[in-house]
Amino acid sequence: MHLVATARRVSRLSRLRAELARRGLDGYLVPRADEHLGEYVPASAERLAWLTGFTGSAGSAIVLAGQAAVFTDGRYTLQLAAETDAADWQRLHSIETPPPQWLAAAAPGARIGYDPWLIGEEALARFTALGLAMQPLADNPIDAIWTDRPSPPMAPALPHPLAYAGRAAAEKCAELAGALRAAGQAAAVLSDPASIAWLLNLRGADLPFTPVALGFALLHADARVDLFMAAEKLPAETRQWLGNTVAVHEPAALAPVLAGLAGKRVRVDPAGTPAWFAQTLRAASAEVVGEADPCLLAKACKNAVEQAGARAAHRRDAAALCRFLAWLATPAARVGEVAAAAHLLACRQAVAGFRGESFPAISGAGPNGAIIHYHARTGHDRPLGDNELYLIDSGAQYADGTTDVTRTVWTGPAPPPADLRDRYTRVLQGHIALARLIFPQGVAGPHIDALARTALWQAGLDYDHGTGHGVGSFLSVHEGPAGISRAARPVPLAAGMILSNEPGYYLPGAYGIRLENLLLVQKAVLPEATRPFLGFETLTLAPFDRRLIETTALTEAERGWLDAYHARVLQEIGADLRAADDAPVLAWLAEACAPLAG
Repeated sequence: MHLVATARRVSRLSRLRAELARRGLDGYLVPRADEHLGEYVPASAERLAWLTGFTGSAGSAIVLAGQAAVFTDGRYTLQLAAETDAADWQRLHSIETPPPQWLAAAAPGARIGYDPWLIGEEALARFTALGLAMQPLADNPIDAIWTDRPSPPMAPALPHPLAYAGRAAAEKCAELAGALRAAGQAAAVLSDPASIAWLLNLRGADLPFTPVALGFALLHADARVDLFMAAEKLPAETRQWLGNTVAVHEPAALAPVLAGLAGKRVRVDPAGTPAWFAQTLRAASAEVVGEADPCLLAKACKNAVEQAGARAAHRRDAAALCRFLAWLATPAARVGEVAAAAHLLACRQAVAGFRGESFPAISGAGPNGAIIHYHARTGHDRPLGDNELYLIDSGAQYADGTTDVTRTVWTGPAPPPADLRDRYTRVLQGHIALARLIFPQGVAGPHIDALARTALWQAGLDYDHGTGHGVGSFLSVHEGPAGISRAARPVPLAAGMILSNEPGYYLPGAYGIRLENLLLVQKAVLPEATRPFLGFETLTLAPFDRRLIETTALTEAERGWLDAYHARVLQEIGADLRAADDAPVLAWLAEACAPLAG
């Protein structure tokens, strides 16, 4: 089976090289992206996976006549090695060997084609800054050889009620339009479907795990909106919901409408918008202003209704997660990784308002937990054995909020070894350090990332991923513009943002540890403060595995936080379990949330 798949991909690589030669190109850049440059893409845009076999959500490939390379970051290096053939592809870490540098060394002076719909100007500049001859193409050469390519998704765009959105679309448009006028900009390009969903209070089902409808929009300085979306995606109720200030166009009308902005200043996000937009606007004699999507920060700062929805969604989600964790403690849980994730999904499907998973669950037993974005496959998964770590990273979409939580548990029955307790406790200490943090307004994610790593660093340990990402409100589980990472943009954290807190530690071939809650940024009340301060409210409610905690290593403040957190979990989720007459799970929860001994 593997040999057949490898041969098929070799044939695809050969066909692509032939197509590039026919076009007079020396090479081609293959990003893992669609026309919206988001993390999740429809099946019709999985060009990188079709060509290479690599199915991770972050990566790219470069194909030259005599060699080819595929790149990804530290989350996917093990997966990249497992899914691609070393005989055809150099498998490279995108941070250690950035694609532009590799290409400049491998093919200086070569004519390299790229699809301007699949890369932003900021990313493109990393290639052109090295003097590489990057050639935009009118059509994608992979599409020319991908004969059974799936059709683009056509799910309807539907209203997102004010009971969940909290603010009317007209109010949002007016506010952002005012910012455009203040900046002397006539319009802003919106290519992120999540921005359009938030701005117009729409949701859809075009992407797996992210409830958006694919399309593009122009927000004008007078608060009018041009929406470019296939007519069949907009039923009558949605058109009525949009109102008279939103003009609906077919996607083919994009270029003519952009041409109408000649002589005007237009905002285009250089990181999140396809280069095609800036290139088309400049060709029409418009002035392109490279600034961030105006919806990003406003969308990230949840209003009071969205914050209340997040709390409610996390509380319902926690009851499902606790039912799963209680089941996990029984002999019945000695199933495979796929079946374990399916059991958790079944627990969530019984929750009111459940709309689907927010990402594919990462269900990793033993050494598979060390693969940061591991994906268990039916027939190839590992059973949950005795006396090992099991990592489950999962989340759900509800109409009132999006969840994302990771717990690492010891399967027993023997007590976990001392070195494992030490690693788990250091990860937990990093988690607590962020959860307890109070910080001045203006601090950004990169400024606090080290706090989650300090306990690990003291033992010469670290992890190869960011500590936290933004989370949407019934939108993407990975949302900008803020993040907690050394590599994140220094966007100041602001009240209303929801971010993950997920330090970890991974020993390849042995185990993985990750502990994740979602945090809501709130104003901190400090009577003696001379400037505004912020802190975090923990949204996620589920116990940590007390068997893995080295209690004597915790400070008094760390123990106090953990005991108070567990008491809150027992009080709030216990009440819900009691109301549901779920005595067995309630008994398990009471034991799991007991104060630390010693």
